[in-house]
Amino acid sequence: MNVIITGASRGIGYAIASHFAAEGCRLLLCATQAGSLEKAADAIRKAFPQTEVHFFVANLAEASEAKAFGAWCLQYGTPDVLVNNAGKFEPGNCMDEAEGQMDFMMRVNFFSAYHVTRTVLPAMIQAGRGHIFNMCSIASLNAYPGGGSYSVSKHALHGFSMNLRHELKTLGIKVTAVYPGAVYTDSWTGFDNSTGRIMEAEDIASLVVATSKLSPQATVEQLVVRPQLGDL
Repeated sequence: MNVIITGASRGIGYAIASHFAAEGCRLLLCATQAGSLEKAADAIRKAFPQTEVHFFVANLAEASEAKAFGAWCLQYGTPDVLVNNAGKFEPGNCMDEAEGQMDFMMRVNFFSAYHVTRTVLPAMIQAGRGHIFNMCSIASLNAYPGGGSYSVSKHALHGFSMNLRHELKTLGIKVTAVYPGAVYTDSWTGFDNSTGRIMEAEDIASLVVATSKLSPQATVEQLVVRPQLGDL
């Protein structure tokens, strides 16, 4: 099974890659930083020697690079799973955030998924199978203080997911939007999670893999996952 994962060098993306590696899937990974991506790929190969791991370094905020990554993936055959996980958080308010921040957030958090998906989708449609996971956020569902352009970009990814689900449901392709609350990743560097206040990346990864295993007639359209004690 061919599994494409963007933003795969750390955090949720790396956890998802590791869980699919445990299933013996072929991994096609992407991230921006060559060093961290190569290190992640090597760690997965070492932990799961039976797994075939390939990686492609690209800045998916650039449409040309997102399309190039998608085209590179297709050389390995039809994608079975696409996880659009690449993204970045920058706090701010729409009314006074830095000039260009909205454009950047949209390119990183929305258009990266848009261009990669549109590049690989024709092969999935032709095969009549596949599962697309878009890593949205609870910020996709509600406004909150300091959300700004990040929240707007995640709302866009939510809308993209809902439209894809509608468009592809008769073509054998599943679409699942994932909406995590606070997860202990680099975005929470310095946060003391010794009490388990926020979720682990493994929580999201296990749900994604489990969702990918459902029968062809079953689709989880939305996965909303929050810390047990609620949002921070």
